[in-house]
Amino acid sequence: MKKILDLLVLNQKIKKLNNKIIILKKNINYSNNNRKIQSINLKIKNLTFNNNSKLISALYKKKNILSLEIDKIKELIDKLHDIEYWIDIFSIEQDMEILKEINIQYYKLIKKLRKLEIYTMFNNKYDKNNCYIDIQSGSGGIESQDWTKILFNMYLKYAHNKKFKTNIITKSIGEIGGIKSITLKIKGNFAFGWLRTETGIHRLVRKSPFNANNRRHTSFSSVFVYPELNNDININIEPKNLRIDVYRASGAGGQHVNRTESAVRITHIPTGIVTQCQNNRSQHKNKSTAIKQLKAKLYKIEINKKNIEKKNINKNKLDICWGNQIRSYILDDSRIKDSRTKLERNDIYHVLNGDLNQFIETSLKMGL
Repeated sequence: MKKILDLLVLNQKIKKLNNKIIILKKNINYSNNNRKIQSINLKIKNLTFNNNSKLISALYKKKNILSLEIDKIKELIDKLHDIEYWIDIFSIEQDMEILKEINIQYYKLIKKLRKLEIYTMFNNKYDKNNCYIDIQSGSGGIESQDWTKILFNMYLKYAHNKKFKTNIITKSIGEIGGIKSITLKIKGNFAFGWLRTETGIHRLVRKSPFNANNRRHTSFSSVFVYPELNNDININIEPKNLRIDVYRASGAGGQHVNRTESAVRITHIPTGIVTQCQNNRSQHKNKSTAIKQLKAKLYKIEINKKNIEKKNINKNKLDICWGNQIRSYILDDSRIKDSRTKLERNDIYHVLNGDLNQFIETSLKMGL
């Protein structure tokens, strides 16, 4: 009787798993992309005789992009068919060792499916790109600067957990070791996709370590995440609209940093946007990085212009300003609450040490 029940449960699990794969295939346009791959293969075959290497290379690149998710879906389908085959064997032989192996393979498949489901949520044009994170302390002096430093360390640890590479682009030191503002570059596959929903105001409530009476204090810091844009992105920047200042880099870096005016600050006069970089010894490299940041921010402005009407309709998506926090970190209550997803967690230590996956995945699933 138990073996019959086990078989029924297994079949129900496989049915649900199959339905999830069907939805996943729909989300990535599986059939349509398969047809595109076949069409590209035909073009490559015809072009081979013409010795058009440049066009063939471009077609292979397009094919590889389309094949990435298609091949993963095919792998899921093949694994599912294997499990269905062993379920048929189990129904005949009723060997519990076979059932044990089926369950092992089932949970492996679920893990792969869940990972692929997350990646299909990256539908933003630049989700695959590297990104920058600007963290700016709000009013409140030492308290907010300390909070900005805590946030910076949180994102640094998150990036490390994701095996992303990080690089500090510019940093303004605050009082007593805090940070007034900092720009961090995150380099890795889908870096912008993973982090873009972190843009907003982050609110900290705690008993102040800087107050002799240990009073409760509220601090704010803003986080702005934007993608690194490739040089071929058509963002028109006229030289006459730029003011470029060079200055000596501050902070650690040795004699060279202190003596040479290698740091670069670029002001885009029409918009007032300012970007700066001081992490390289080469003024040319710092200027190039600052220009890339400027292009990314100008792109963001253009996207925001197109979304003004949408934002007016959706009152829940307000412009970033003080008081519109996306997440509150209430340390003395051991509670973190996300205002958008309503998700709450009590393991503050883990979150501040980079465990942001639950917050980020929930926001991606909600399409934020």
